[in-house]
Amino acid sequence: MKAAVLYEVNQPLVIEDISLPKPGPREVLIRTAVAGLCHSDLHFMEGLYPHPLPAVLGHESAGVVEQVGSDVTYVKPGDHVVTCLSVFCGTCDNCTTGRTVLCTDATVKMLPGVSNRMQWSKPEKLHQFLNLSSFAEQMLVHENAIVKIRKDMPLDLAALIGCGVITGYGAVVNTAKVTAGETVAVIGCGGVGMAAINGAQIAGAGRIIAIDTNPAKLQLATKLGATDIINPADGDVVKQVRDLTNGGVHHSFEVLGRKETAEQAFAMLASGGTATIVGMIPFGQKIELHGFDFLRERKIQGSSMGSNHFRVDMPRLVDFYLRGRLHLEDWISAKLKLSEINEGFANMKAGKTLRSVIVFDS
Repeated sequence: MKAAVLYEVNQPLVIEDISLPKPGPREVLIRTAVAGLCHSDLHFMEGLYPHPLPAVLGHESAGVVEQVGSDVTYVKPGDHVVTCLSVFCGTCDNCTTGRTVLCTDATVKMLPGVSNRMQWSKPEKLHQFLNLSSFAEQMLVHENAIVKIRKDMPLDLAALIGCGVITGYGAVVNTAKVTAGETVAVIGCGGVGMAAINGAQIAGAGRIIAIDTNPAKLQLATKLGATDIINPADGDVVKQVRDLTNGGVHHSFEVLGRKETAEQAFAMLASGGTATIVGMIPFGQKIELHGFDFLRERKIQGSSMGSNHFRVDMPRLVDFYLRGRLHLEDWISAKLKLSEINEGFANMKAGKTLRSVIVFDS
């Protein structure tokens, strides 16, 4: 099969021929239908987060089951599935207390440099990425890295649910637990930010403020549920939010992964408000907060993959889409061939796209 391999940071991905063995007892072989280009992949491509190389990147995907291992009962060949990097064991302390996204059992994960099944003709070891490696025509994954979905859901849109949608929606609904009538600000209107905005609208937030420098993205945000838009080019973002809300928001969501915007997310809170950091702040970078603000019970927290319970959350998101409440068609800016993947990432970095997807039958 063909796969996109990262050999060195800040270098283009290279299309190579690799192979996969038959599934082990709890493994599933998937024919990849669609893989989304996520900003998280770009972080690793640029070396902002360390990872052993060479590696096949990609983690936002949907496909069709081709083969299953001897102990797999959850899916069968022909089933449509969405992948999720939050593979879980179901038996560790975190899993059994409802926090499967923080599963600590390494035996179900394909850790870089430890467990690797991809094979090629070169002497270097080829590393798997985030339990999936979806920039490839096939994936060999643990059965607890997938969720079965209904077959009337378009796979190009289903792939978005696998990372961008569940991360943004889940941060609002699962991590922050936004309730009806609360005020929300979302900093960054890329794919994850749009999911947070749409999720806040589904949750019944009373006021949803979208913050971005791209006017086109701000306009789309209003279609997805934003009641107000702010462009940082127009002045102090924190002041604009405070003026709009008479003192600050109940919830802010930082989706860019930057020190400055994380600090802004905390500063724009009303007393008792919560800032949720969704973006991947570069590894090793610290943020600074005003200590006095904690005396007014302001809080800051992280969110990992939307604190998901993906086998419950993702089928519900599919239903939201099919009922017209989740507006996924508006997110896809381009459908690409695998050979065009570097062009897709270049356009992402330039801010020209909301979400590009690799369609493997194109």
